[in-house]
Amino acid sequence: MAAAAAAADNTKMVAAQTLAPKIPAYQVDPSWPRPLPNAWGIGPVSGISADSRDHIWIVHRQETVKQAGGTPAPPVIEFDAQGNVVQTWGGPGAGYEWPQQLHGISVDAQNRVWITGNGADDAQILAFTREGTFIRQIGHSGKIAGSNDTANLGHATQTRFDAATGSLFVSDGESSQNHRVIVFDAATGAYQRHWGAYGKRPNDAEVVARFDPAAPAPTQFGTVHCLHIARDGRVYVCDRGNNRFQVFQKDGTFLKEHFIAKEETKGAGSVWDIEFSLDNAQRFIFIADGTNEKIWILDRESLAVVGSFGASGKGPGQFATPVHDLTMDSKGNIYTGEAATAGRVQKFSVKE
Repeated sequence: MAAAAAAADNTKMVAAQTLAPKIPAYQVDPSWPRPLPNAWGIGPVSGISADSRDHIWIVHRQETVKQAGGTPAPPVIEFDAQGNVVQTWGGPGAGYEWPQQLHGISVDAQNRVWITGNGADDAQILAFTREGTFIRQIGHSGKIAGSNDTANLGHATQTRFDAATGSLFVSDGESSQNHRVIVFDAATGAYQRHWGAYGKRPNDAEVVARFDPAAPAPTQFGTVHCLHIARDGRVYVCDRGNNRFQVFQKDGTFLKEHFIAKEETKGAGSVWDIEFSLDNAQRFIFIADGTNEKIWILDRESLAVVGSFGASGKGPGQFATPVHDLTMDSKGNIYTGEAATAGRVQKFSVKE
């Protein structure tokens, strides 16, 4: 009987191990991307997105390349899965106001390319076709009017298209300006709703200047640096300077929050960007931490840290200050953008 019971327990243990999701592991691919043509240089990479073709898109800031005497690549670059440049475009043009300083890029399910900026006057977001033809602008440069203005942005950082509703969710924005999530109709640009921390009406006057881990949790967002919509409809919002993300329903109802390395992380904060694993339940969350220069891996249900990769440095697989954003292709490979003076894109292949 004892032997039979032991065998049964062993079978249960093996079954549990088989059913438990495997924590993903990654290794850097130093051959990706291929060298750029025309002796182009890349400046700080402030936005990165994967499209339905597993092509990787970035926006980068050209000024530092020019200041170093180099030739900057055009601001928008599309790479294929092998790391070759497919096309480039971007910059000022007729009918729209190009950002003073680029921040985010997102390619949605309808192949629209959304671009945000966090320059001094950037209060607009732009939509283009994948070939770079202008579609739509929401907001207007120089019209920043605070976190409860429904017509303009304030240093918007990222956009996410919700195909189920046709809505465009925007993280808005950098800490010197707005402190909210705002939602528009992606087809028309019409305002739908907005909210601040804990799902409440944002109050810019109550934003704390510097996070204090010993103080009560801030009642307002600081730097709203990213957002991502999970398959279950939950909206995850990066509050970078406050070392946390908050989770909401799509209507802005607050669900929970979680802090990352809040005791040891100073300055610019720990939660810079968020991505999810590819399994149906999206069991794992990946957090780009541009202060501690690593990618955290969390169990999405318990929010426990189950792994990490990366370290500070300039070598392959390391991050020069800071790792600013990340994205994932349909095979689970992770791509990161670094917003240091000499920008860099890296690919981390998932280990089988």
